[in-house]
Amino acid sequence: MRGRKESLTEVLLVGNPNAGKSTLFNALTGGNAKVGNWHGVTVGAVSRTAVCGGKSFTVTDLPGVYSTDAMSMEERLSVDYISRHSAAFLLFVCECAQLPRALPLFETLSKGRKCALVLTKKKQFERMGGRIDLAALNRLLGVKAVSAEGMKKRELRETVARMAESGGEIAASSLPESCFCPPREDLSPADRLLTNGWFALPLFFALLLFVFWLTFAPGVLGDRLKSLIDAFFSETLAGYAQNIPSPVLRGFVADGILHSVGAVLCFLPQIFLLFLALLLMEESGFLSRLALLTDGAFSKIGLSGRAVFSLLMGFGCTAAAILTTRGLDDKRIQRRVILCLPYISCSAKLPVYLTLSASFFGNPFFAVVLLYALGVGLSLGMALLLKQDAPPFVMELAPLQIPSFRFVAKSLYFQLKQFIIKLGTVILAFFLASWLLSSFNWKFEYCGVEESMLRDLCGGLKFLFAPVGMNDWKIAYAALSGLIAKENVAGALELFYGGFPYSAQSAFAFAVFILACSPCVSAIAASARELGKRAALLNALLQTVSALLLSYLTYFLLSGGWGYALLLLLPVLLCGILKKHEKVHRKRGKLAPKLHG
Repeated sequence: MRGRKESLTEVLLVGNPNAGKSTLFNALTGGNAKVGNWHGVTVGAVSRTAVCGGKSFTVTDLPGVYSTDAMSMEERLSVDYISRHSAAFLLFVCECAQLPRALPLFETLSKGRKCALVLTKKKQFERMGGRIDLAALNRLLGVKAVSAEGMKKRELRETVARMAESGGEIAASSLPESCFCPPREDLSPADRLLTNGWFALPLFFALLLFVFWLTFAPGVLGDRLKSLIDAFFSETLAGYAQNIPSPVLRGFVADGILHSVGAVLCFLPQIFLLFLALLLMEESGFLSRLALLTDGAFSKIGLSGRAVFSLLMGFGCTAAAILTTRGLDDKRIQRRVILCLPYISCSAKLPVYLTLSASFFGNPFFAVVLLYALGVGLSLGMALLLKQDAPPFVMELAPLQIPSFRFVAKSLYFQLKQFIIKLGTVILAFFLASWLLSSFNWKFEYCGVEESMLRDLCGGLKFLFAPVGMNDWKIAYAALSGLIAKENVAGALELFYGGFPYSAQSAFAFAVFILACSPCVSAIAASARELGKRAALLNALLQTVSALLLSYLTYFLLSGGWGYALLLLLPVLLCGILKKHEKVHRKRGKLAPKLHG
């Protein structure tokens, strides 16, 4: 039939972690598979169709493999998938510098099937003094070997389609000097600096402070852009809405849509800046060096340096961060990281913090830094509480590079599009339902919020936050709405109050609850996929209850309870000091006979 696309074959993208498989997958298929500089980015087999010259072929991106022994869950998934799809064409993706080490794996995986080799990062390899002769490599291996660097997407698809149709079986797995010369192994000056803890760790914290200042400090870029969007919704559009003659329609547009959606959407520039900073650190290779440097400290609390990637991903999205934990080889560490992640403040909590911060800090920069730091402290405390011995740390160091503008722009566009889609669907639906229930009584008469259906449904919840000075069902409703999506909390506060009407102590205690409570439904679902439904739901319940208790404790301390707390801690401190002295005396007693002898 004319115009029908003929199915060609399935192409499996296989290779070591960080070799460039996901980048190649996106180029071939136009997909948005997550690309990153750490093991575990591709957490499952991802398939899409690529079309070339009227013919289609399926491209499957598989997780990185070091060995067919399949040490990790990802490697087992890849090896099993390759063995089940024995008729598929295997395209082995390899970084030029790693070719001698990767060739035996290539030979093992491709035995008895058609295959080809795609080399990546060739220019960087040559800048480091390496040399590779592709023509000689083709003759030696007996299969097609090409460099993907510099190819346009159409040319790349055509090349892969030709290789899939005419590919052969590998004939050799050793490299003579005539076709491969390794690069210099000495570290560059930049690498020496970024693997030096005395330089790299202070640099990391300085960069974080700069990003927070740029994003949250009054009068700086993030705050200015937020104010522009806020003014557009609360003044310009709301001004037009006041001219609507019908009070019901006016309330629907002004309160149900503009105030609530505007209260969340105005934080888009600050979320953009945070995502941009995270992406630049990922793509430059800085985060892989940070993982190397923090492994020693992380191992002391039962984690590994590789966990730093998932924890930093948590600043963007908890659900996505939970999925990246599949890259952790040890299931015990994966479980501990998943339990730590809810305390890392994701971008969805940011609108809530900024809404509350005006009540307890004049400068939102200090408020956000304090809350983010408190979240990191709680996360590491949870890891210490669950501490077990950490396995040996093994990871490829990503090369230092200037991040691709096109890739960063595409990734930012994808992340912000997801945020806007979520805002325009789940969050908007919640706002409209909240407005409807809080604006009408059971006779469906337009009324005030205290006579509404929502008041009757949720009035019994007011006791939840009574211990923190807020005997108010609307606060409880706003807090629990965060279990659907954390952005709902800021929108609900704007809908009911136009801000936050309670004291600084109550505001900070409420912020602590939002920080420590269960993550949103998406994150719970991601956790259920990794730990099981029962464990995920139980964790969510325990986190929410413990967050309530933590908020009560915070309010107690901020309301003058420090003196009582010190009195309660004093006996514990005295016992600790006495035990320490007793231990020292026992050691001296054991040493004395030896000294006399």
